Amino acid sequence: MHPEANWTIITLCRKTDRDRSPKFFRALEKLGATGSMGDLDDGPEQSPLDAREVQNKILELLPSDRFDLIITHGPWGEYARHLRHKETGKAVMALWESEKLFAEEIWRFAYEDGGGKYTPQPVQDADILMKLPQEIWQKKYKIITEIYGFRPDSFEARTTPRQEAFWTFRSVRGT
Repeated sequence: MHPEANWTIITLCRKTDRDRSPKFFRALEKLGATGSMGDLDDGPEQSPLDAREVQNKILELLPSDRFDLIITHGPWGEYARHLRHKETGKAVMALWESEKLFAEEIWRFAYEDGGGKYTPQPVQDADILMKLPQEIWQKKYKIITEIYGFRPDSFEARTTPRQEAFWTFRSVRGT
């Protein structure tokens, strides 16, 4: 919704995935953003990673340690089956709290899925709830279905939110 911003997007996984890696960079281009990829395990049977490993990968991939805003995964990882999302959200908060990563604000996705009982839904008492304008939602949906190639009936396409939800945290120490 803010193409004038200097967005940086990182993903900790799939750098060497011959299918997903080029799609990530096409999505960055479509969004007018820059970004980088790591290669942490993203398989269906993920083993927990050491928190320091995740934190170090984040710092390695970022072009700086200072940002106005960081948007990251929430404490539950948006859906029950993705351990790496949970670890990423925790790692970003730990880096911020330990002052290894500086940002005026952090927004954490605020979605829940009833422990896997239904598709992720926005948490209705989140700090920020915003309905996406149709053209913005359509752009996101096209990235999922046209760039990434997920079918319209796929989990990824069905869970492309029309409403975004975030928990927000503001720095009290300045950046």
